[in-house]
Amino acid sequence: MPHTLEWKVRLDLFEDGDGTTKARLVLDTGTTELTGHGDAHCHPADADVPEIGDELAAGRALNDLAHQLLHAAERDIEGMGTPRPHARENAAWSL
Repeated sequence: MPHTLEWKVRLDLFEDGDGTTKARLVLDTGTTELTGHGDAHCHPADADVPEIGDELAAGRALNDLAHQLLHAAERDIEGMGTPRPHARENAAWSL
């Protein structure tokens, strides 16, 4: 049986006054909302290139959200009674 869903993602980027770019990524699945966060700091000796800060902050927010999704899936799998694999085993859902 086919399964189709649409999840909505919103990414907000903003820069504060000290050269820090912050990213807030919200995933809305329709039943759950997760928020990932990331930030990037411009070193004083580096050229200020906002696009690089945006990419780093957004990438870090995506990474944060990915970890949250994997942990949620792991909890759901364990809730189904499936035991967690041993550390040396490589399961598709293990972190």
